[in-house]
Amino acid sequence: MGDVVNLNQFRKKQERKAAKAKASHNRRAHGRTKAERISDEKQHRQNTKEHNNKKLENKPKTDDSTNAEN
Repeated sequence: MGDVVNLNQFRKKQERKAAKAKASHNRRAHGRTKAERISDEKQHRQNTKEHNNKKLENKPKTDDSTNAEN
């Protein structure tokens, strides 16, 4: 047989573990200097600009039948 487990203690332990993981994520996301945030934003804008410049645009085909009606 398995060990007897107090469900309240188990639940609280799981909640503490989840809170610790969330805190770790928040420290990584928000615990940066202003210079790091600005640098990352510049890099993101540059990558987005390069990506958008490389996109192939689908130009709509002109339908000759609409021009013929006029």
